[in-house]
Amino acid sequence: MTKLGFIGAGNMGSAIMKGIAAGSLEAEVYAYDTNAEKLAAVPAKPCSSASELVSLCKYVLLAVKPQVLGSVLDEIKGAVTAETVFISICAGISEQFIRTHTLPDAKVVLVMPNTPMMLGMGASAMSTDSRTSDEEFAFAKSVIESCGIAEVIPIDKMKEIIAVNGSSPAFIYLFAKGFIDYAAANGIDAGAALRLFAATLKGSAEMLTSSGMTVDELIKQVSSPGGTTIAGLEKLYDGRLTDDVNAACAACTRRAYELSQ
Repeated sequence: MTKLGFIGAGNMGSAIMKGIAAGSLEAEVYAYDTNAEKLAAVPAKPCSSASELVSLCKYVLLAVKPQVLGSVLDEIKGAVTAETVFISICAGISEQFIRTHTLPDAKVVLVMPNTPMMLGMGASAMSTDSRTSDEEFAFAKSVIESCGIAEVIPIDKMKEIIAVNGSSPAFIYLFAKGFIDYAAANGIDAGAALRLFAATLKGSAEMLTSSGMTVDELIKQVSSPGGTTIAGLEKLYDGRLTDDVNAACAACTRRAYELSQ
């Protein structure tokens, strides 16, 4: 059976392990974390060190903070072989960074996940290069799809995609806060407003993916001439909402490139 190891058993790593345990993926799962409590809470065979885990597993999923990844890779370098396949969910980290700290030709699959993965509803972007075989990439993709969907994008766009799916949940939550605060300020129960807005988000997301309409067509469908939606949209256009979104995404990307240095 394929052996898959997780270095890091925090929120994202544990979410993927739980997704695997609840699904049909055939894999023998190992894990290592410096926090013994976290390690004991995940459905995986514990390892005494990161190096031990790498020596046991063909696939090694890196689920640590980007700032400490370099030291982790330096620690495990001696156990890495030409057959090791790294699956990295560390934001902003490039394949070259991992190779610099391990092997020059190391096999690397890059993943940009997001926090809804903790509910089995993740939306992850993935990429790799020619060093990783189609079979190896397919296995890595099945690992990530154990708790959501995955889309394959070019490897040179992995930093740009962070704003689209990785950071965007926070932007969406802030957007939602504006509506919920407005409701509360107008005497509407905040809990009721939250549930209504959250359900609206889910329904709108389904319309985006399943209606067959473009974004512009969907906006027009809600916007009766001279109606309430048009009045609200005019304020959003005046405030340059889409320009602000673009600026937020650009800031995310700049930071991703800074972290990769």
